[in-house]
Amino acid sequence: MLEHIELFFKSIFVDNMVFAYFLGMCSYLAVSKKVSTAVGLGAAVIFVLTVTVPLNWFLDQYILQPGALAWLDGNRETPELSAYADYDLSFLSFILFIATIATMVQLVEIIVEKFSPSLYNSLGIFLPLIAVNCAILGGSLFMQSREIETAALALNYGFSSGIGWFLAIVAIAAIREKIRYSNVPAPLRGLGITFIITGLMAIGFMSFGGMLTGGDDAAPSLEAQPEKIGATLQPAIEKGIETSQLVVSE
Repeated sequence: MLEHIELFFKSIFVDNMVFAYFLGMCSYLAVSKKVSTAVGLGAAVIFVLTVTVPLNWFLDQYILQPGALAWLDGNRETPELSAYADYDLSFLSFILFIATIATMVQLVEIIVEKFSPSLYNSLGIFLPLIAVNCAILGGSLFMQSREIETAALALNYGFSSGIGWFLAIVAIAAIREKIRYSNVPAPLRGLGITFIITGLMAIGFMSFGGMLTGGDDAAPSLEAQPEKIGATLQPAIEKGIETSQLVVSE
């Protein structure tokens, strides 16, 4: 349970798709002029990430990894005995991941057009472009490179990464709505001030970097390793005694 909680908060704040890796910036900048539009696109990204990351986890575990096809002849637990042990389909990762993402984005587009035509019209071309949103593909590739162990953790990672992207686009949309009435210098109006604010927000999110890792590198306590500490101090103590004896004899 602790592993799920740590992954959830780390994916939102520490490894935020926008502020830590600057993924999905095209949609982030283009659809963040109004909060209502940003909320709709953010919700769509959450749904797509939540569905595609665990789906791609199954593809990676049962098809793409070296020896992953061992389940075809019943040797999932002992892949070295399988006739498919030498099969490596990892070169198909990009194709299959993007195909899964495109399928889910098409489903989202159909649902939004059916139940919210106004949101569909306001999102325009950026709704189908979720299929090529690098944040969506990045979620699946990060899942693969970090070797997430279970489908539940993959689901957690996809959902929390989507929430992180959602918070980023809604926050910048709210700020952009307010700065319309501010006296922004002419050269910085539009994307200029937006990039500056994004950089400042990224610096703020960097402060969460030690939130879940602060105790990992802590020095061992004296009670935890008394024998090791004693062995380290013993030569220094003996050297000090010899030095003091030499001074007294002189």
